[in-house]
Amino acid sequence: MGGGPVESPPTCPHRERGSTDVADDQRPETAESPEGTAADKPAEPKPRKNGLAPKVSDELAENMKSGWADTERTDLEPVAQAEHTARRRAALSARFPGERLVVPAGRLKTRSNDTEYPFRASVEYAYLTGDQTENGVLVLEPTAEGHDAALYLLPRSDRDNGEFWLSAQGELWVGRRQSLTEAERRYGVPCADVRKVAALLTEARGPVRVVRSYDATVEAALTDKVTAERDAEFQTFLSELRLVKDDFEIAELTFACEATARGFEDVVKVLDRAQATSERYIEGTFFLRARVEGNDVGYGSICASGPNATTLHWVRNDGSVNDGDLLLLDAGVETRELYTADVTRTLPVNGRFTELQRKIYDAVYDAQEAGIAAVRPGAKYGDFHRAAQRVLTERLVEWGLVEGPVERVLELGLQRRWTLHGTGHMLGLDVHDCATARRETYADGTLEPGMCLTVEPGLYFQADDLTVPEEYRGIGVRIEDDILVTEDGCRNLSEMLPRRSEDVERWMADLGVASA
Repeated sequence: MGGGPVESPPTCPHRERGSTDVADDQRPETAESPEGTAADKPAEPKPRKNGLAPKVSDELAENMKSGWADTERTDLEPVAQAEHTARRRAALSARFPGERLVVPAGRLKTRSNDTEYPFRASVEYAYLTGDQTENGVLVLEPTAEGHDAALYLLPRSDRDNGEFWLSAQGELWVGRRQSLTEAERRYGVPCADVRKVAALLTEARGPVRVVRSYDATVEAALTDKVTAERDAEFQTFLSELRLVKDDFEIAELTFACEATARGFEDVVKVLDRAQATSERYIEGTFFLRARVEGNDVGYGSICASGPNATTLHWVRNDGSVNDGDLLLLDAGVETRELYTADVTRTLPVNGRFTELQRKIYDAVYDAQEAGIAAVRPGAKYGDFHRAAQRVLTERLVEWGLVEGPVERVLELGLQRRWTLHGTGHMLGLDVHDCATARRETYADGTLEPGMCLTVEPGLYFQADDLTVPEEYRGIGVRIEDDILVTEDGCRNLSEMLPRRSEDVERWMADLGVASA
């Protein structure tokens, strides 16, 4: 991070999710005030305790006002999903007639001292607007015909009052923002200054619903107008609205899987370097692909080698990678529109499964095949889970690890000592998408064309599990793919990555991994 000019250190706000903009004792008085007003002269910023040159001369302040080119863009086209976001807002309007609906993007969150985490807009806001900038707020104002949408955003930084170079979030420091006119062209929604939205919401009359936990300033303005029960109902509807993906979303998820497959290939090509270092080399390699082709990883990558593969959410990624180990890699590229893949492959580090590793791997593969075969329109959501669990249970009984019959084991759930988790989940803007949907529409619901879910059975034999033979201990296997429900069945969006044990070995050999 650059040190910044000594003439004018910016203020350095501390932020938390849902916090207000900048602490009062740190903010230049004229920069980004709640009303968005500007004074004739920039206020002298309150310096950092250890800033090198805290004073701003009148001459420098005047100099910084002028000599800047006009960068307003008039050639902008609507975002690719503008038609879809309009349709989504219309569905929201139809569900809550006569009510004011408020959906914030969220605010920056402090990582440490005066540095923030990279911002990621709330999925509800991104889904309804296509915008991803911090501080944004979507408001649907009720009308006799439905709702009028308005998008409240931070405008371009003010150069007359010095905000653009004196504020920590001024454009000189964090980069150019869209003007409100530019944003209107891109998102197809009238745009206004977000610094006025709290006052507008405070004066609002009539029923209001808000998506909570993203913007404390917005919630404070609505504190006497909303209820937890009504807001939960609002969030549930937004979650259920995402259960069936439209064409734009399916294209995004398809690309996410394609980019993820390339990331897995990248990892296989550097397994020798991972053996010389640690799992972190794998994590970093996949992250590079995610950042080049997308926005980020969709979740913390699980790069688990050897016994670490038996820890379901192993994200420390600091273990050794050894010849003879299995590597469980669970990772997904998040696209620039925030849709994520979620794919797992379990790979022999040296390119060749041992006899026992292959036996366990093939059992998981067969379970996944049974699960995928159960994904089709009209099927109950839980069918794929039950199909996969039955196959795994049959193998556990066959191997003598649990006493049958199979029906008894399934009824008592005894197989879960080694299968541990559900066999999948919905996928989309969140890796575990639609999480607040009602149970009757999700876990107990029926599959429809356009739904996208993972199918990911696994077997995990903990290193300290004395109920299994010693040679099983420390082996963990999961295979996961992203499955789209179609009109006549399903489509595997991540099918470009091999799954059968012999195909995995052949693929790794083609990428340069040769077993000893």
